[in-house]
Amino acid sequence: MPKSFDLQIFVEDTTGRSDLNILTVQVTDKNERPVFRGNMAIQTVTIYVLEGTPPECIYQVDAADPENAELKYSLLPAPVPFLVLESGAIFTTKEFDYEKDPHCYFLNITVTDPDGLNSTKTVNINIININDERPYFTTKQRIYRIPEEQSPGAVVANITAKDPDDEGSPSRLFYSIQSSDRYFSINPSTGVLQVTGRINRDALPLRLHPNISLIVRVEDSPSSSHASEMEITIIVDDINDNPPECNPSTFRIEANENTIAGTFLLDLRNYCKDIDVDPSNNQFNFTGLSGFGSNNFALESTVSGRLVMTESIDLENPANLGAEVYSLTVRVQDIACPNYSNIIYIYIKIKPVNEFFPVFSNSSYEFNVPEITKVGSSIGRVNARDKDWSPSVITYSIVAGGGTKDYTNIFWISPTKGDVKILARLDYETTQKHILTVQASDQEKTATVSVTVNVLEVNDEEPVCSPNFYSFQIPVSLAVGTNINGFRIECQDRDSDPRSFRYIINEGNVNNHFTFSPSAGSNTSRLILASRFDYDSGLDTNWIYRLHVYITDDNLLSARDRTTDIIKTGTVTLSIRVIPNPTTVITTTPGFTVVIKMENLYSESAWYVPFVITLGSLLLLGLLGYLGFLLATWVRTCCPPAGKAGDMLLINAAEKKKLKKDVIVTMTKLNTVFDGEARDPVTGKIYEFNTRSGARRWKKSSEPLQPVLAMQVTSSATDDSGQGTDRAGAPSKKEPSEKRKELTAETNPAAKP
Repeated sequence: MPKSFDLQIFVEDTTGRSDLNILTVQVTDKNERPVFRGNMAIQTVTIYVLEGTPPECIYQVDAADPENAELKYSLLPAPVPFLVLESGAIFTTKEFDYEKDPHCYFLNITVTDPDGLNSTKTVNINIININDERPYFTTKQRIYRIPEEQSPGAVVANITAKDPDDEGSPSRLFYSIQSSDRYFSINPSTGVLQVTGRINRDALPLRLHPNISLIVRVEDSPSSSHASEMEITIIVDDINDNPPECNPSTFRIEANENTIAGTFLLDLRNYCKDIDVDPSNNQFNFTGLSGFGSNNFALESTVSGRLVMTESIDLENPANLGAEVYSLTVRVQDIACPNYSNIIYIYIKIKPVNEFFPVFSNSSYEFNVPEITKVGSSIGRVNARDKDWSPSVITYSIVAGGGTKDYTNIFWISPTKGDVKILARLDYETTQKHILTVQASDQEKTATVSVTVNVLEVNDEEPVCSPNFYSFQIPVSLAVGTNINGFRIECQDRDSDPRSFRYIINEGNVNNHFTFSPSAGSNTSRLILASRFDYDSGLDTNWIYRLHVYITDDNLLSARDRTTDIIKTGTVTLSIRVIPNPTTVITTTPGFTVVIKMENLYSESAWYVPFVITLGSLLLLGLLGYLGFLLATWVRTCCPPAGKAGDMLLINAAEKKKLKKDVIVTMTKLNTVFDGEARDPVTGKIYEFNTRSGARRWKKSSEPLQPVLAMQVTSSATDDSGQGTDRAGAPSKKEPSEKRKELTAETNPAAKP
């Protein structure tokens, strides 16, 4: 805080007199005790030191003086193996031995300021014991003897040891087997050595080396380096625990049906043995020949185990018919107790002599297959047998025929069953008949047969039409019944009559404006406009028609057959754009003439459009002037002047007043946007048009457009000037020049816009 405070004192009496002065308050410092900071400020600090640790700094005391004075540190009691430096660091002064030195120390750490004020805190120091003594074995026996085939868990030995570090407390020793061993394991806590795997004296490596050496290790912790090791030897003794075995235990022998009696067939002793190591445990003999057909065979002796045939077998003999395999059993048995034994199975197959050729069940085969049969389908089966007993296994194969230009063989036959399958799609339009040569074989003798595959025609080809896509434009005023743009479709089908085609517009024919003629019964048809377009009433709104035409080949089928027979469909897509006519409004009123002027403001790129319109207007104006001149000449010729000039003038004036027409001139400016394109049917050129106003221009993007004024006249008069209006009244009579001037002034758009 600040060491002084300046206070401004203001005083005022009841009359309004006042005074101001400063009061200074000085704060005097008072010495306070130093304080500990960190963990020592809130708790008693406990420090753990491992025995055997060299002298080092074990803790840093943190203290502070409120006056920021320099502090001094000291500790009590003095005769302890610790010291504290002026910086507050606590050091050990020796290596501690847990077995000799005290296990705990209490240090009073005092911090003192220069005026003698101090604070004291206690620090607990615990010495942690470490394992620094080796354990030693107390078991003296080193050799153990056990019989083979001990059950898992059987105790072999009890290994014991002690650790000097654990005197007076429960032992914490850990036992393990250092050498790699699959027969034994040791309890890591108790040291009990047990059997964990099968100990087979008759198998390698114990068959050659029955002694098992183990290195047992004891340590005072799993990760400690203080340990002792001891080698023990376990001798495994042999017992009679194996029956004699034959490899193989099942014998299959073949003998020809004409084998003579006394022929040697099999020596069993060459295949049988007893694997017990002790000679007294591995002696055996053969007894008990039995089974189906055992009267045809015999053993020479129980010791030799030789099997011989005692009677010849003929399979063609009705008494032996079906007796192809004889099943015999022989018992092989230990001589020593407990007389283990095994059964030997002997199957003797009497092999017949192949005397007959295979014979097919038919002299030839014929299969009728529709051409749309799926690839992989079975189309028929051939069958062959021979008269040998037992019946031979017949294998089938295609040795000739069935090939095309694309495939070496489009047929496959099951080697065992004789099923004939197709590997590729059949096509009646390409090949109507395939002739195959199938062979049957009994591995020695063969026979062949002819197989004819008739391909049946099926409607599997789609109509193919030309063109299958076409795009064209038609004017909105096209007459009903017109062959649109002369379009004609021609269709072909490899497996259908030309009269079988039907033409159906499946999609896009909004309001049914289009149809095909003829709609069925021909391979050619024309696109016809069936009904006129009506955009003015709102009935039609589409200007672009995308027609999806389906061409089916079912025209010659009845309605019932169409639900069951296969029908193929081709598709043609037509894109038709309807081109609107230019918008021209003509209004004729007996009493007055309405002149509507429309000004198209084109973009600068299409300068030729206003040029063409202007040129056309000038030509039309010239034509109308010429026609007016001819009309005036005809009137003068047919109606000669009569009466006085004054009467004629009055009559003409009265008639002119009756014939006088009011002319209304309107001007409309259109900012034309060309949002459609079409092809002129005469010249074939592309022009752009406005779908609302009907304004047109030739499409030529390389030329700039120039704005120009265009007029459309709604009466029979010319829309260019007042002169045209004057000529419109000429057919009646000649008028005085004054009346003509008056009428011209009234009808002139420049005079009355």
